Amino acid sequence: MDATKLAEQIVSGNHRALAKGISLVENRSSDHRKLLSLLYPHVGRAQTIGITGSPGAGKSSLVNGLVKEWRKQGKTVAVVAVDPTSPFSGGALLGDRVRMRDHDEDEGVFIRSMGTRGSLGGLSEACQDVVRLMDAAGFDLVVVETVGVGQSELDIMKTTDTVALVLYPSGGDVIQAFKAGIMEIADLFVINKADLPGVDQLRGELRDLIHITKGEEDWNPPITETVSTQKQGMENVVEEVLAHHHYLISSGRKTERRFSQRKQEVMRRLHERFTAEIEQVVEEYMNTEGESQDPYDAAEHIYERWKDEGEEN
Repeated sequence: MDATKLAEQIVSGNHRALAKGISLVENRSSDHRKLLSLLYPHVGRAQTIGITGSPGAGKSSLVNGLVKEWRKQGKTVAVVAVDPTSPFSGGALLGDRVRMRDHDEDEGVFIRSMGTRGSLGGLSEACQDVVRLMDAAGFDLVVVETVGVGQSELDIMKTTDTVALVLYPSGGDVIQAFKAGIMEIADLFVINKADLPGVDQLRGELRDLIHITKGEEDWNPPITETVSTQKQGMENVVEEVLAHHHYLISSGRKTERRFSQRKQEVMRRLHERFTAEIEQVVEEYMNTEGESQDPYDAAEHIYERWKDEGEEN
């Protein structure tokens, strides 16, 4: 199927076509750039939400509960679940079938697991592209759940409008989140497993740290409590996510955030192209002249040669 026909089917909401398009993007197939260009006029309508936090916080069960709540409201939802990558197959270790079987028969829900594929920071390089495909397919909400390691929590801000940080009592990760700078990018805090001891202490710590990190910003990140395994507190999270979305629109921050994301994406795509182009130059140089050179001189010579060849062309 050519990219034009595939794009038409994705825009019409065809789930099979969407799954095929995602595979093209993940595998960086030759047609993936053309597909994304064709779909670009159809993106920008979906509300995008990032769910992040440390392993064990219950992110998957929380997302499962939130999807149910959104579906009660008649909204369609697509989920990108970013998982650790298998060192053998390169695929996600956790599958979408295992994650959210409750939604198997629901045409208003689309779930896709993605491996990190060794990406620095834990978020797949293709994640932003997959969000765009889901947006173009007409879903009302697109949710990205991160693997919760490395810099993935910070990367999520480059992809979504609203970031929810999930914590749990006795998890011991509030200070770690503060040190990593995650507190500063969270728009909403969810204390999951709120039936465990230590909720009051965690809430107090969060309030103190929010005061330190958020300063005089217009948006004061709310703290909600949930017990996702029992589907408790889902309505509150959905309400706060919607409230933040309204704030972004009324304040003009949504336009600012999406412009910043596009700028970062342009830089990423240029980086991809430059890296692919210069790898061949590096290979040729190292095999002929660079064997005994120190890395600094070798890099300088390679850069100058690559620049000169570009000017000649």
